[in-house]
Amino acid sequence: MNMHIDNQTAQPLSQVLVKMRTSYLNEPAAKYDARVEHLKSLKAAILVYQEQLVQALNRDYGNRSVDDSMISDIMPCINNINYSIKHLKKWMKPSSRHAGLLLAPAKVKVHYQPLGVVGIIVPWNFPIMLSVGPLITALAAGNRAMIKLSEFTPETNKVIKAMLSSIFDDTHVVCIEGEAEVAAEFSSLPFDHLLFTGSTTVGRHVMRAAADNLTPVTLELGGKSPVIIADDIAMDIAVERMIYGKCLNAGQICVAPDYVLVPRAKLSSFIQAYKAKFTSMYGSKVSENPDYGSVINQRQFDRIMQVLEDAKSKGAQITSANGEAIDSDKRKVPTQLIENTSDEMLLLQDEIFGPLLPVIPYDSLNEAIEYVNQRPRPLALYLMSFDSKVQQQVLTHTHSGGVCINETVFHVAADDAPFGGIGPSGMGHYHGKEGFLTLSHAKTVLSRGKYLNTGKLVHPPYGGFIQRALMKFFLR
Repeated sequence: MNMHIDNQTAQPLSQVLVKMRTSYLNEPAAKYDARVEHLKSLKAAILVYQEQLVQALNRDYGNRSVDDSMISDIMPCINNINYSIKHLKKWMKPSSRHAGLLLAPAKVKVHYQPLGVVGIIVPWNFPIMLSVGPLITALAAGNRAMIKLSEFTPETNKVIKAMLSSIFDDTHVVCIEGEAEVAAEFSSLPFDHLLFTGSTTVGRHVMRAAADNLTPVTLELGGKSPVIIADDIAMDIAVERMIYGKCLNAGQICVAPDYVLVPRAKLSSFIQAYKAKFTSMYGSKVSENPDYGSVINQRQFDRIMQVLEDAKSKGAQITSANGEAIDSDKRKVPTQLIENTSDEMLLLQDEIFGPLLPVIPYDSLNEAIEYVNQRPRPLALYLMSFDSKVQQQVLTHTHSGGVCINETVFHVAADDAPFGGIGPSGMGHYHGKEGFLTLSHAKTVLSRGKYLNTGKLVHPPYGGFIQRALMKFFLR
C-alpha cells in the first residue's frame, strides 16, 4: 500500500495516528471541565464560521439551499453540543452495580473510560453535521479524533479544517483529505473505534479493512427506506408529512423516503397531492428557486439519469412533480414520480439517493408489510396513519433502524435517542447517551476492603466443609 501524507501535518497517516495516541496516553482521562471546554469552544467556532460553512456548501453543490444547510447541518450540531454539555456529568459518573451475595463483601462499579483515538469517515451529503456530529460525541467521551473528509466537498472541507484547527492542535483533532485510496488506507489504520457514514457497498469494505486490526466499527449506512401510507389517512395530510424528507437536499439523504407504498385505489390521488404540494413549496421552476438544491456533481447526476432512463426503458410511467423538465446544466431535478415499476429496474434494486420516487400500489396492509420484509432492512421506515392498531401492526412486524409515524427524517434530530441501522443499513448507534457509550469503554471495577477477604474461601485445596456448603447454597 502506498503511504499517504496528511496535508495538515505533513506526516504519513500512520504516524499521525501514533502521534495522537501518544498524546492521548500522556493524558488518558480527560476531566469533565476539559471536555466541556472543548465542546464550548467548538460551539463558538461553529457560530463564527456558520456563514462560511453554508456558502462553501453552496459552492460545492452548485446550489444548496442556505436554509436547508442551516436546518440540517448547523442547527443539529449546536443542539447536540448543548445537549451533551447538559448531560455529560451524569454520563461520566461511574455506575454502581450489585456484586451479589456470592462476591460479598465487594463493590462493583462500571467506569466509562475514553477509548483513545477515534476515526471518522464523512460522506458528501451532510459534510458538516456528519463530521462535527460524531466529533462532538468523541470529545464528550474524552477521545481524540482523525476525520477523513469527503473528496467531493473541497470547499466545505477548507472551512471545516480552518474552523477545527482554530480550536484544536494536531494531537487532538486532525482532518484528512484524499480520494478513494486515501479512504482505504484510513480505514485500515488501527483506530480505537471507527465510525463510517456512507453506502452499504463501501461500508462492507470499511468493515473488512477494520477487521484486520479488530477495530470496532459503527456503520451508518442507508438502504431503501419505505413510506407506507395507510388507508385511514387523508392523502393531502400524508403527502404534507412525507414530502419534506424527500425534497430536503434533493433527496440526497440516507434516511430519505426511497419508495412509497400507497393503497391501490388512492394511487392517482397521491400523485395529484404530491404535485400540488411540491409546486406550492418550490414553484413551477425549481431551476430558478434557491430553496431547492442541486444534485451535488456530474457523477451523481449521471447515475440518477441512468436509473431514470433504465426505468423508462422498462415501461415505467414518469411524472415531474411540478411539470418542469430536468435542468441538466444546473443538475436540478424536480421529484420524478415513477409508476408501473418492476423489480428488474435499477430503481428498485439499490438506494436511490436522489429525487426519484417510485410509487407502488398495494391491496392490503399485510401485503405492504410483506413487501418491506422481503427486502433488506432499511435505515428508516415511515408510516402515515393515525390508526393506533395499524401503527402497532407495522411497528411489530417490520424491522428498521428507526421509525417515524406521520413524519419523515426528523427522528435523526432527536438528541436524546440513538440513531443507527440494522443489518445492511448499519450497525451500532450514536447520538445522545448511546453515542457516549459507543465511544467509551465500559470498564467493570470490582474492589474489596482491607480486612475481610471472602475470596479465599474458594481457594484450594478443594472439598472443605465451607466449600461444600457454598456449593450446596448457591446451586439451588
